[in-house]
Amino acid sequence: MAVKRNYQKELDNVILKLEQEGRRPKLLLHSCCGPCSSYVLEYLSKYFDITVWFYNPNIEPAKEYELRLSEQKRLIPEMGLQGDPSVDEGPYEPGIFHEAVSGLENEPEGGKRCEKCFCLRLEKTAERALEKGFDLFTTTLTVSPHKNAELLNGIGEEIAARYGVAFLNSDFKKKDGYKRSIELSKQYGLYRQDYCGCVYSRRGQE
Repeated sequence: MAVKRNYQKELDNVILKLEQEGRRPKLLLHSCCGPCSSYVLEYLSKYFDITVWFYNPNIEPAKEYELRLSEQKRLIPEMGLQGDPSVDEGPYEPGIFHEAVSGLENEPEGGKRCEKCFCLRLEKTAERALEKGFDLFTTTLTVSPHKNAELLNGIGEEIAARYGVAFLNSDFKKKDGYKRSIELSKQYGLYRQDYCGCVYSRRGQE
């Protein structure tokens, strides 16, 4: 039986090596929203020069997308983080999301439809990382207790191998990461959505 990987320990080892070498690599951080990014930014900005990549064609309606994007942009300067992270706004392409999940509309939350969505967003992140010369890419999605870190890291590694850009494995919910994200959301008065983002997750929530 395969040994279950400890993604937090893998990240700890990467950070330890960076500290020993005195390096700050350029990291493209895919973010789904301000609340999920809050702890991840607080944590990783000590070790990486971060650009937040906001690419989320799954989020609907457009008004919800704009609200989450505006909260992401507001949060970063208010946190006063090391390295002064910036936001790179990706295109809003809900049609591409619906094309990717076509035929999976009735899948349960956390199933094959979500996997397709993860693949879409992480592939676009890898494309952007390669285009802009980043050393690594990763996503804030593993901070959520509702997201499968093993699945996300597996997708990230597979895409990284195809694009030739390193993927930073994570399980940001560890070390009370999710709890800290809630604390930071309250501290900065962030809007916290009650559904993941797509129309299907919203229907499930309702």
